[in-house]
Amino acid sequence: MIDLDKAPALLRHAAEALEGAFSGDGAPDPFAARRQSAREAFEAAGLPTTRDEAWKYTDLRAALKPEYAPAPASDVSEADLDSLAITGLSAARVVVANGRFDASRSDVSMLPDGVTVAGLAETLRQSPDALADAFGAHARVEDDAFAALNSALPLDGVYVNVPKGVAVETPIHVVHVLDAAEPTFVQTRSLFVVGDAAEVRIVETFTARGGAATFRNDLTEIVAGDAAVVKHVRVQDEGNDANAVTAVHAHQGRDSDVSSLTFTFASGTVRNNGVMVPAGEGATATIGGLYICLGDQHVDTHTLIDHVAPGCDSNELFKGIIYDQGTGVFNGKVFVHREAQQTNAYQQSQGVVLSPDAHHYSKPELEIYADDVKCSHGSTTGAIEPEHVFYLRSRGVSEADARAMLLYAFAHDVVEMVSLEPVRDWLDAKIAERLK
Repeated sequence: MIDLDKAPALLRHAAEALEGAFSGDGAPDPFAARRQSAREAFEAAGLPTTRDEAWKYTDLRAALKPEYAPAPASDVSEADLDSLAITGLSAARVVVANGRFDASRSDVSMLPDGVTVAGLAETLRQSPDALADAFGAHARVEDDAFAALNSALPLDGVYVNVPKGVAVETPIHVVHVLDAAEPTFVQTRSLFVVGDAAEVRIVETFTARGGAATFRNDLTEIVAGDAAVVKHVRVQDEGNDANAVTAVHAHQGRDSDVSSLTFTFASGTVRNNGVMVPAGEGATATIGGLYICLGDQHVDTHTLIDHVAPGCDSNELFKGIIYDQGTGVFNGKVFVHREAQQTNAYQQSQGVVLSPDAHHYSKPELEIYADDVKCSHGSTTGAIEPEHVFYLRSRGVSEADARAMLLYAFAHDVVEMVSLEPVRDWLDAKIAERLK
């Protein structure tokens, strides 16, 4: 067991419950060494506080205060799933309800032969050898207490494997649903393994029902082989009482192309961590996102692009729109090792602050040890330019519509990074709903 004596009750109780929830039949755990290492990392790191530089602007005490109970098993009806579908998107459907893979509600019949979509817990028990080189092999848990906690416990979630050379034309839509009739805590693990010269597009959506406070701790691992192409999109829209710490860790082979985009709408306090490692020569890594904060919502984005191989490209763009008493935080680091010559890295953070009580903090970072690179970073935070509003008003547009049009154009730069047109249209509609 993890020593959680100094942790809030929710983590202690949830850890105890989850420890037994997927303990299986008592067979030896082939990943015991990795779990033990993660447990030790959790104990060493402890829960973060604002005294930690990486958490300077994000205080989790209020988010951790409710008496959360571990998420029970939950069933999602077909009517519920129909309401959560993305308009116009023909996709394989994978359902994760309260952190557990729901095979009965999932439909992956349209995927090519050889593509595996299954529950992660079941796969770890029945086919551990197939996951030995992927599960937990690249996730960085040393300085991330929540990723370490996620890695230390036997959790369920979704496992996707695309074999070498297979191009999956049909997108995969992973529908995460959290039922919360009372304050609820859930942990989920996702593992996407894409073989050499394979291609896949994965869209994850996160929703919560029931109206109670929630806390979600999830970790997604993406392992991309040589020349693999992975387009990954996450949409967080769980409600104003939804708190979360999430992480996406991607490891890339030679000449691979991986992108991971995160859109955060209705939320409480959310911390999104992203780590991308273009580990093979010629790889391209793209990470980006958009967050819109209303009321006192708080969205904190931390990223690391770790260039360890030569000749790789990385592109990073995050944008935030902050209303009322909301807070947006961006801290992105690009690290270029000495061996990573001929690296091209671009990083940009932009925030629009729309209230005297709103805040946006941005800290882009470059740490470069190679001498043949092209790297740039930039950050801007400000309000809407009055001249731009005046220009539109002079052409018969109301002030409210003028502001909405300018904000929509600002946000759309990130939406355009999404490769699937139906998802772009769906996101545009959600953005329009959120803009005041």
